[in-house]
Amino acid sequence: MAVLKLYGAPRTTSTRRVGTVLHAAKVPFEFIEIDIRNGEHKKAAYREKLPFGLTPYIDDDGFLLYETRAICRYIAAKYPACGLLPTDSKQYVLFEQAASVEVTHFDPSASLVGWEIRVKPRQGLKPDQTLIDKEIAAIDKTLDAYEMILGRQKYLAGDVLTLADLFHLPYAPLLATAGSDIMTRKPNVARWYNELTSMPSWLAFEDGVRTTLQY
Repeated sequence: MAVLKLYGAPRTTSTRRVGTVLHAAKVPFEFIEIDIRNGEHKKAAYREKLPFGLTPYIDDDGFLLYETRAICRYIAAKYPACGLLPTDSKQYVLFEQAASVEVTHFDPSASLVGWEIRVKPRQGLKPDQTLIDKEIAAIDKTLDAYEMILGRQKYLAGDVLTLADLFHLPYAPLLATAGSDIMTRKPNVARWYNELTSMPSWLAFEDGVRTTLQY
């Protein structure tokens, strides 16, 4: 069987999220770098694979898939031994509940902060501190709810780590880069966050995602 191929930019948040899940599931993969600085992802040949002109996508023996969270779900479903996607119906719904919370209540603000502090400076633009402060305040309110949830259970979907937790990587650590301590201010959130950011699968690609064939 052909080795799974991951196409993306090694340091982008979306590519690193997929790389983290691949590593957590111990899936051998070949990484093919896309030159986003020179617009490779916007060219016609690339957009035949990913019509939206974004990164990343995977090629699993001819099966092409894009959208970060869809890729992560596919990996966890194909390699169930990783335990990142519950198989029990009730546990699965609780996972989807937690995943919906992440994409609805956490990611919109966290990704805006990421854009301000990572993308704008590369474009020669000054980050909007007023917007950053506003979005961090919104995240802080979301984390008040997380604090309650994580006071009752170890992870967002229960007492077992799932993709819903990993979906918060890599944006959550960027908040500290923006000068905020909100991920470590509340004790239950801090315990959960510190565990996530200490995982070998997260630390493995600190310098960028790369081909990983052995674990």
